[in-house]
Amino acid sequence: MNSKFKKILSVGAIVFAAGLALTACSGKKQGASTNKDTKHGIALITDQNGVDDHSFNQAAWAGFKAYGKEHGLKQGKGGYQYFQSSGPSDFVPNFDQASKAGYQTIFGVGFELQQAVSQAAKKNPKKNFVIVDSVVNGQKNVASVTFKSNEASYLGGLAAAYTTKTNKIGFIGGAKSAIIDLFEAGFKQGVADGAKALHKKITVQTQYIGNFTATDKAKSIAQSMYANKADIIYQAAGNAGNGVFQEAKDYNQTLPADKKVWVIGVDVDQSGLGNYTAKNGKKANFTLTSVLKGLNVATKSIADDAYNDNFPGGKHLVYGLKDNGVSITKGQLSDKAWQAVQKARTQILDGKIKVATKPSK
Repeated sequence: MNSKFKKILSVGAIVFAAGLALTACSGKKQGASTNKDTKHGIALITDQNGVDDHSFNQAAWAGFKAYGKEHGLKQGKGGYQYFQSSGPSDFVPNFDQASKAGYQTIFGVGFELQQAVSQAAKKNPKKNFVIVDSVVNGQKNVASVTFKSNEASYLGGLAAAYTTKTNKIGFIGGAKSAIIDLFEAGFKQGVADGAKALHKKITVQTQYIGNFTATDKAKSIAQSMYANKADIIYQAAGNAGNGVFQEAKDYNQTLPADKKVWVIGVDVDQSGLGNYTAKNGKKANFTLTSVLKGLNVATKSIADDAYNDNFPGGKHLVYGLKDNGVSITKGQLSDKAWQAVQKARTQILDGKIKVATKPSK
């Protein structure tokens, strides 16, 4: 699996750097493309955010596009398609539509879709279902996918500790859950270990938005944190995290480039969201690094397995640092910070660093 992860993550980074110009697709309005091979169609049921969210759904959709390209399948019936949900009430209807449209392997992206996936799998025992970021037990036609996001978040926290000048850092989460606990716990532990190594006292301000869609609230929280002298914010908030980037841009445009504040990206390489023009007219970027979650790798890998009649039904697949399922980018980290990150990565893999899964109280 190692070579597969490395290859796809490399391609995915190029795709995300360029940006994906995608138009949201309602589950009720499918693309008109048809495919000769109708046995290997895959469908993606999104959460409330679309496949152009610069985050979670976009990463999963990139894996779908790579799957289609490799197997000569187009977007549309018999190939690959997504069904966008405007809210939880759309989850079950979208699974029903995807099933009736003939898609064989259907993915639910996000822990909020867990019950809908389980229900759809029971209703359609001859189809394959995948839940991402949650686990469905005891159903042979469901594969569950989770990520050790705490490991990569630890590296992000360590990088933040080596970068901060104010010794104040922020963490903004979407909705409180076991999944986001991984991001918060790993990040804070990384900051703490970095502070200890550097003999510094660093504080982490933590706030939650309450959902993954409210960009305005995320922007407001970021504004407060930057005003309170935080110079780095790590956001694990899905589409809402775009509000943090907007606030950082607005804030940084009033300052010289060497006085900028930073954002740590999540899920995909979000360096493109950090481009701005500083007060002195200099072109600059404020994305320090991005904590990557290989959704594109997972979706394509499982779709390929299904294509080859080897769908991992009933299994719980866990992706971590070991197989490059999670990682962080070098971004704009200093050489000293990057060396510390690489050393810590090795120590995590060797079992010398145990990364927490829940934030300490």
